[in-house]
Amino acid sequence: MTGSDNSAGSGSSAGIERYSSGGPWEETFGYSRAVAVGDYVHVSGCTAIVEGNLAHEGDPHHQTLAAFRIALDALAHFGLDAADVVRTRMYITHSRDSDDVGRAHGELFGEVRPAATMVVVAGLIDSRMLVEVEVDAYRGRAS
Repeated sequence: MTGSDNSAGSGSSAGIERYSSGGPWEETFGYSRAVAVGDYVHVSGCTAIVEGNLAHEGDPHHQTLAAFRIALDALAHFGLDAADVVRTRMYITHSRDSDDVGRAHGELFGEVRPAATMVVVAGLIDSRMLVEVEVDAYRGRAS
């Protein structure tokens, strides 16, 4: 089911908002696409899975753009956009892809300049996935 869930069962606290995008592993693995708590929204790892299929196989640049678009769509649910992003994380499966992934990050966040981390990992859940991204955003507004 797509949408928000403000009552996520036992152990949930008032003021925590959860959003599900209906992604293929959210229900099975038991996680939310994004969780808002206080002034922050944390977006779970996103890959280039679009409508159940991997988009841009073999293309790290376009996989990165697709993954970040999924993350930004989750932020939009909370009324946020790229300008609200304060931290990104990029997990790549090959160091040779760092320039392509970094270029995609720059296209989306070059003006925003969030704190960013890129690490090489042994692999992702599907060996065709070249990158997974996470995003944290700040929704507090100065009065």
